[in-house]
Amino acid sequence: MDLIFLTEKRKLSSCLLNFLNILMVKQKNMKDNPLVTIICLCYNQEKFVAESLTSAINQDYPFIEVIIVDDFSTDNSKETIENWLKDYPEIQFIANKKNIGSTKSFNKALKLAKGDFVIDLACDDILLPNCVSLQINAFQKSKYKNLGIVYGNTELISENNEHQSYYFPVNSSKKTIEKRQTGNIYLSVISGGNSICSVSSMVKKSAFDDLKGYDENLAYEDLDLWIRASRKYEVDFIDEILIKKRISTNSLGTHFFLKNDERSRKINYSTCLIIKKAIALNKTKEEHKAILKRIHFEMILAFKTSNFKLLLKYILLEIKQRIKIVFAKSFKHIET
Repeated sequence: MDLIFLTEKRKLSSCLLNFLNILMVKQKNMKDNPLVTIICLCYNQEKFVAESLTSAINQDYPFIEVIIVDDFSTDNSKETIENWLKDYPEIQFIANKKNIGSTKSFNKALKLAKGDFVIDLACDDILLPNCVSLQINAFQKSKYKNLGIVYGNTELISENNEHQSYYFPVNSSKKTIEKRQTGNIYLSVISGGNSICSVSSMVKKSAFDDLKGYDENLAYEDLDLWIRASRKYEVDFIDEILIKKRISTNSLGTHFFLKNDERSRKINYSTCLIIKKAIALNKTKEEHKAILKRIHFEMILAFKTSNFKLLLKYILLEIKQRIKIVFAKSFKHIET
């Protein structure tokens, strides 16, 4: 009886040991090869969506989850996506019943994301095949311990796939001419420096969760996210071209500068809200001074787009900022 008991005990111990070994190997694989979620947002991009989605699945890094959201497109985007999905039935597809905007659409997908890292891909842009592997490698080998975002350079292309330029100017070896700021880049972001390239970024999922995703009150998402993220997390740069960004008449960037355009007004009012949020995050006099540069840029833009109501808001905001800086100087003088 004792012999049978000992034999069974050894078998149980062996099974338990094997289970623990398998679990350890699985955890190591997950750490070495983390899952990446690519959230593909589509709105009226029927001409480009299939190429964009194909670039997401044709990465040289195999551990990828793709989630597609169509924000109630008025063209044939939804039908194009459904036809493309016939070959990939395992991919999640969210078809919004009404247009809710990019921030809300992204957050819907983010709640479903299982990845440790997240990419926000517009469905007229194209990821290069080594984009994800380079980003994961950067996260794993970065010197920064509190890393929340990695990003790289971007090739700007036309609607006909013709090369236009690079987001950050490059030399003959396609390396950036100007060294990018890394680590704590908060000051650079709020001052309006060319310190961000959101389309080429990968964000740690835990950072997204901590920041509660995109602010759904805004007409666009990237500046606000980078301000809030850089306040809490470090950022690193990959000196490689990671993505092709398509510049078209429907691109968000073209609407910042249009006169008497409703979408332009919504976008530029969102910027004003973002700046006010950034001011609330500021901790030092240097940071309060830095954001004046951003305010000045937006004042010029409001004037050029004939948005005089917004211009007045910025003038009042600058006055408040300058008073805040003066009082900060006074308090420091009294303390010394």
